[in-house]
Amino acid sequence: MAINYSFGLPLKTNFVEFVYYNGLFLPHETNRILKFWDEDKTIKATLSGNAKYQDDLRKSSVMFLDDTPEYKWIYDRLASLAIKTNNERYWFDLLGFHQALQLTRYAEGDFFDWHLDFGAGEISARKLSMTVQLSDPDEYEGGDLQFMINQKIVTAPRAKGTIVVFPAFMMHRVTPITKGVRQSIVGWVSGPPFR
Repeated sequence: MAINYSFGLPLKTNFVEFVYYNGLFLPHETNRILKFWDEDKTIKATLSGNAKYQDDLRKSSVMFLDDTPEYKWIYDRLASLAIKTNNERYWFDLLGFHQALQLTRYAEGDFFDWHLDFGAGEISARKLSMTVQLSDPDEYEGGDLQFMINQKIVTAPRAKGTIVVFPAFMMHRVTPITKGVRQSIVGWVSGPPFR
């Protein structure tokens, strides 16, 4: 089950696996973010903690948006949203973004198979995952962000500007792109280890 927020106006429910918001970034701001893409700063995506490419599990391109003055406004908005979501739904102990945001591009044939954003090593502190949809859904086919919830596959909304927030330990995937290009921002809010 998902909850849709028109930013600041939550729909209430008793049980939530992921939530999504619209309106945090205006259309001209998502277009501004898309213009940050720089082929010279782009790398082939790997799995966290693994320097090797595993094209059977993940195939996409990423560019890191470091927490610099140029991107601070993105970090600030996402941090505020993470705090709001956490205070209303998850109640995790959070400290902030400990890894750079990823500007991600999925082209035809790209995908990310079932995985968790939480694990050992550098990703063990991840608590909340966030995905910002930057592409218009008419610009690509496939590329759905999906969650496995009690053996049921649930697809997240695709509208441009939608932000999906979910616990980092939720099983999810991005289905293969069959046409066009899907771009998004992916980030993780970290905190003390779960106890």
